Amino acid sequence: MREFGKFGPLIGSLDEGTSNVKFLVFAANTSEVLTYHQVALNRFSPQEGWIEQDALEILNAVLECIEVAVDNLKKLDIDPEDVVGIGITNQRETTIVWNSLTGEPLYSAIVWSDVRTSKIVDDLIKTKGAQCVNAVAQTSGLPLSTYFTSVKLRWLLQNITVIKHAVASGECLAGTVDSWLIWNLTGGSNGGVHATDVTNASRTQLMSLRSLQWDKGLLRFFDIPIQILPKIKSSSEIYGYISTGPLVGTPIAGCLGDQQAALVGQNCMRFGEAKCTFGTGCFLLYNTDESIVHSRNGLLTTVAYKLGPDAPPIYALEGSVAVAGDMLKWLKDELEILDDLSESETEAAQVTDGEEGSICFVPAFNGLYSPYWKKDARGIICGLSGSTRGAHVVRAALEAVCQQTRAVCTAMATDCAPLRRLLADGGVAQNSLLMQMQADVAGIPIIRPLMMESTALGAAIAAGRALRVWPSTTSCPPVDTFLPAISNEEREIRRVRWEAALNRCMGWVTDDTDRHKVEADDVDHTTAVLPPGLFFLGTALLVVLADKLKMI
Repeated sequence: MREFGKFGPLIGSLDEGTSNVKFLVFAANTSEVLTYHQVALNRFSPQEGWIEQDALEILNAVLECIEVAVDNLKKLDIDPEDVVGIGITNQRETTIVWNSLTGEPLYSAIVWSDVRTSKIVDDLIKTKGAQCVNAVAQTSGLPLSTYFTSVKLRWLLQNITVIKHAVASGECLAGTVDSWLIWNLTGGSNGGVHATDVTNASRTQLMSLRSLQWDKGLLRFFDIPIQILPKIKSSSEIYGYISTGPLVGTPIAGCLGDQQAALVGQNCMRFGEAKCTFGTGCFLLYNTDESIVHSRNGLLTTVAYKLGPDAPPIYALEGSVAVAGDMLKWLKDELEILDDLSESETEAAQVTDGEEGSICFVPAFNGLYSPYWKKDARGIICGLSGSTRGAHVVRAALEAVCQQTRAVCTAMATDCAPLRRLLADGGVAQNSLLMQMQADVAGIPIIRPLMMESTALGAAIAAGRALRVWPSTTSCPPVDTFLPAISNEEREIRRVRWEAALNRCMGWVTDDTDRHKVEADDVDHTTAVLPPGLFFLGTALLVVLADKLKMI
């Protein structure tokens, strides 16, 4: 075995999220982050409900992050040759289709929260029948929804002419973001590896949870040709070798969807352990070990990880909340209540005791995910008065995150067993007021590690184990603990009040006549969701007006 520097073998971790890309370098022996580089990603919305990203921008951001992080190692007098492998973790469900000969994307990346496929979902439910729809959920663990890769890929195959031609000529490849990155990093059109891991594949709605392979029945249901899909591998094995750049020849040895990576990074490796990542959305995973548990309460069944080709698959129940950090971004960019996202904690803290529940905010911008699965819901703010200030809206936004997470915790308790504690990570979890509010609303301790890069750590662990350089056991990291500080009576009052607002936001989009119908050069005919209702827009404007009046 070769000699390493003072930090021993190093593992790079590529963390590609919805909002940014990071490349971190970990010391395998200590889990210490030695350096990193981060690049923000753009999102654009060509129509209401459509959310896209530039696949080439994602790739270029990845290459920049790797190059700068390696340069940082040299400046720290650390030999880049000590990086023995990298792991990849990524936003899930987001769908990319590209030409196998040129490497060019054939359309923008359709992001997981995009809802353009609403009509496809409705049509499948109407035409296929309840028995087929239920079979899809039993096989894949996922309900029919705009959320998953299956219907995004179906939309692309139906509507984009250049993709139809590429499929016909045998030049089309498709996958989630991990597949796009692995293919490009290992050579692209010059022998790139077209692969994905079981966790990302489990989010496409095209893989059988039991066989861990593409399911012929699911492919037939969604009309997806198997030849365009990547090969499914475990989360911890060598996928291929980086073909260019400062880490040329380095193996890609681990891959996990971002939420599953956070589960591994938080060391939730036993039945009943759970974590919640507070990021663009909010995602709670509950380890069910080797048992496939089908929820009766609106949760998803997914693969948690498979740490090696011969290792058993570990499963999880998941609750997905579509809007968390994005809600704060909306308050900043659209309502201009916040100058910076980091101000949300101090702004919300201005709300005095007794004012906390004065208004309720349900951020159903494009419907609701777990445990409700209501695509006809739209955002609503209830309880506005002449004394409502911007701080009240920010506080209500944080409470909305907590209440939706609490609803997922309740569903998990019903499906399996009550949570005794919840581990937290993600960018929004840096807000200590939010963590305290979550403990109060859920009625359980919230544990937040001081090292917040749990997602990147999980991918590093998967790669390090494949290369046998990562310790099999690690010490518990230092944490912040937030304990419930309100009574059960107060907790129940808040729940009832928020659920009253929740009920009012349901059924806003009622039928196909409530959606925009548009035509584009490459689109034969598609449907987009109506913008948030006039009531929601009116209440938002009232908030801004009230805030301005306070300043007079």
